[in-house]
Amino acid sequence: MTSPPASTPSQSEGDVNFSPRRAKWQAEHLDARTHALLERDARAFLHQSVSSPCLNGIRKAEGLWIEDLGGRRYMDFHGNNVHHVGYAHPHVIGAIKQQLDELSFAPRRFANDAAVELAEALGARFQALTGTRGKVLFTTGGSDAVEVAIKHARAATGRFKTLSFWDAFHGAGLGASSVGGESLFRSGRIGPLLPGTEHVAPFGCYRCPYGHPVDADGRPDLQRCRLACASMVKYVLEREGDVAAVIAEPARAVPYVPPPGYWQAVREACHAHGTLLIFDEIPTGLGKTGRFFAAEHDAAAPDIVVLGKALGGGVLPIAACIARTEPQRSVDPRHAGKAPPTLDVAGDFAFGHYTHEKNPVTARAALATLEVIEREGLVENAARVGAHALERLLEMKRRHALIGDVRGRGFLLGLELVTDRDAKTPAGDAAERVLYRAMSRGLSFKTTMGNVLTLTPPLITTREQMDQALDILDACLAEEAA
Repeated sequence: MTSPPASTPSQSEGDVNFSPRRAKWQAEHLDARTHALLERDARAFLHQSVSSPCLNGIRKAEGLWIEDLGGRRYMDFHGNNVHHVGYAHPHVIGAIKQQLDELSFAPRRFANDAAVELAEALGARFQALTGTRGKVLFTTGGSDAVEVAIKHARAATGRFKTLSFWDAFHGAGLGASSVGGESLFRSGRIGPLLPGTEHVAPFGCYRCPYGHPVDADGRPDLQRCRLACASMVKYVLEREGDVAAVIAEPARAVPYVPPPGYWQAVREACHAHGTLLIFDEIPTGLGKTGRFFAAEHDAAAPDIVVLGKALGGGVLPIAACIARTEPQRSVDPRHAGKAPPTLDVAGDFAFGHYTHEKNPVTARAALATLEVIEREGLVENAARVGAHALERLLEMKRRHALIGDVRGRGFLLGLELVTDRDAKTPAGDAAERVLYRAMSRGLSFKTTMGNVLTLTPPLITTREQMDQALDILDACLAEEAA
């Protein structure tokens, strides 16, 4: 039987694997050894969009830099958001080596110091964010942690529906893909997906899906739009009446930052309808936006937070689901009692019983990562250097007509390229050309949604390194306009 043709997914967060420009860049920059490795990779791995076939081969990653097989070095302003403390940080590597000598594995029925210390540390961070105590479950990946969060929301509320956002990415598992909003992960032949996973359009002021305009700097007119994006969340919660959780990225990885007051309005709507709020901080947490949690910018306390990616120091895979264990203290008195008082309700079941859930080595890597972030002031560095970068990008926008919008916080930065600022026509071809020009000059980043240059450097990036990278980007944009 011949399978029906799959529809072509819409553009997502990842780069395009097949294109004449990629093939041309590879032909011009890669040596025979690298081509041979890429051919072996293509034969050995099942193909999937955005990760195969590969772009290049890497032999070394250290600090801000990656080095390919031909010895070319690139400033990595992509890193899949795992390299917050830089690649191969000596404190993280040293902690892992020491833990391997002391205790390399703990069977799931036994406790160990490293896992407990990490759970306590993340619980304390959660309490600082929300004002309520939290408990933790660990998984080996962010997608699994998202699914653990969904299970807890279902169990605590007695409901099964979720509300999430189109264009969001929450992982590749079946449940995570169901609440995600990218056709790349949820369309085609993999359905049917989980029932009850409702979606609405996300916030995104420059391209407001509700049709409201912005000013020349991409800022919304809140008096005019009246947070229509948040009102739609409230509307759906009212109409459905039995939604277990809203799950969302507090700052979108495209990137888009929420308009002022958005999350407070959504939080209030959740309170009113007994719906939990889950923040997926896998790409944005641990300081990426200049605060430890991206949610701190918006003063909206979630019921559950999910962390991953950089938690393992860019070395080992570990993720965490952190859920509150006492009532939210900021609940409007009118809505008191509608949300479950505690989410620690699964004692008779197993929502995250993974073999490596309390692995002492991955836990030690995460503890060392938290120590580096704290000792080296990396959250503050991201805020300080990120603000400088945003100023430079806005100045570049004034000189390059190709830049339609600049947005971001900390080290989550984006430039949206357009061929016409008034029409906001996406300049996807130009974005891809700029990407490969920058790669040729030693700067690696990714494009999202086809025309957004997305810069997510490690938190160790200095002002001088940031300027070096932005000089490269500036030159590439100038060359595109020539």
